[in-house]
Amino acid sequence: MIDLSINFAGIKSPNPFWLASAPPSNSAYQNCKAFEQGWGGTVWKTIGEPVMNVCNRYGGLDYNGQKLVGLNNVELISDRNIEDNFKEIAETKRLWPDRAVIVSLMVESKKETWHEIVKRTIDTGCDGLELNYGCPHGMSERGMGSAVGQVPEYCKMITEWVTEVSTIPVLIKLTPNVGNIQIPSRAAKAGGASGLALINTINSIIGVDLDTFELKPSIAGKGGHGGLAGPIVKPIALNMVSQVALDNEVNLPISGVGGISNWQDALEFILLGSTSVQVCTAVMHYGFRIVQDMIEGLTFWMEEKGFNSLDQVRGKSLSRIDDFGNFNLLHKTVARIDQDKCIHCNLCHIACEDGAHQCIDLISENGKSKTIVREEDCVGCDLCSIVCPVEGCISMVRVDDGKETKTWNELVADFKKDNTELTWEKLRAFQKRYGIEIH
Repeated sequence: MIDLSINFAGIKSPNPFWLASAPPSNSAYQNCKAFEQGWGGTVWKTIGEPVMNVCNRYGGLDYNGQKLVGLNNVELISDRNIEDNFKEIAETKRLWPDRAVIVSLMVESKKETWHEIVKRTIDTGCDGLELNYGCPHGMSERGMGSAVGQVPEYCKMITEWVTEVSTIPVLIKLTPNVGNIQIPSRAAKAGGASGLALINTINSIIGVDLDTFELKPSIAGKGGHGGLAGPIVKPIALNMVSQVALDNEVNLPISGVGGISNWQDALEFILLGSTSVQVCTAVMHYGFRIVQDMIEGLTFWMEEKGFNSLDQVRGKSLSRIDDFGNFNLLHKTVARIDQDKCIHCNLCHIACEDGAHQCIDLISENGKSKTIVREEDCVGCDLCSIVCPVEGCISMVRVDDGKETKTWNELVADFKKDNTELTWEKLRAFQKRYGIEIH
């Protein structure tokens, strides 16, 4: 029996799939509709200071026929009356006691203001709080959102204000608009946070209209920086989640956010340490129903791999992360082309010839073009298989026997041990000894 349930710092959820604090979690109507489809939890769209939103709010990035690989927004926190939000949060939790209802909060940096909204929010019966230290636009200019998340001292101070009065778990949602995500993570931990959520949106301009010269989105001819979300941000989010998960000074449960569109995306976040995952753009694109595929896909994958619970899966890829200096320099792969699958588009030749290391020849055979890899010159960069449009046509095949290993750190240590300076000539001698050609 597969168990997808989670316990996130005391917040229980029947599955790891939560709505992110965003337009899809703006009201009781939406959150209850999401729960009917199977979502395990929601982070209520941020409530707090009085705001007023504008038209237009969103800018989309399409690429090569795929809609919305990126979504930029200048929308602020909830512009609905805060009393209506409190009433609907309480009603939603009453109707769905087995689902996780977390409320995102953002108010000005005053201790008494935070104390008041925290106490009033807890009175709704919600399961947890998420402090929004991440929004990069609109609110940050007023000293909130990422203006807090980018300053570790503020991050710690406000978290302390909240945790000293909160009786329920407190999550901190972090901004990715920092140089080192571990620094604000540690500040949140020092402030007493129960868990972390990352990443919030990335500061960005999504595009410019070439006819009107206006930014996208355009608000009566004007525009500005907004927050970028969607599939395009997933690699950045995965990296930051793993950085926090590997930091022993943090050691808090993580709710992974950023570009999650399907169960495979969600699983990648879990393998890198996330306990729950939060989704926004994919719901805005395809609706709440996508959670059914997520639950089904993750369940089938766990059955196939022999896992019974997410505790057995979480963080399983973290041990695979290492510094470049610890990679094996003697690991050798080459590209091999399955000529029976090749459709003769020659993209591998073009990519290798113009963008890589010139080791795929293009010849003519029986009136057709044919691509052939010169394995002695192939550096194993993998670009050819990445650009190949045919699944399984180009494979990267390991050709070293795995008996010898040497990392950069070990190589440098060898030179130091021999009291020898590392020079291009000596590095070339090392490469020649192992048959490594650089050209």
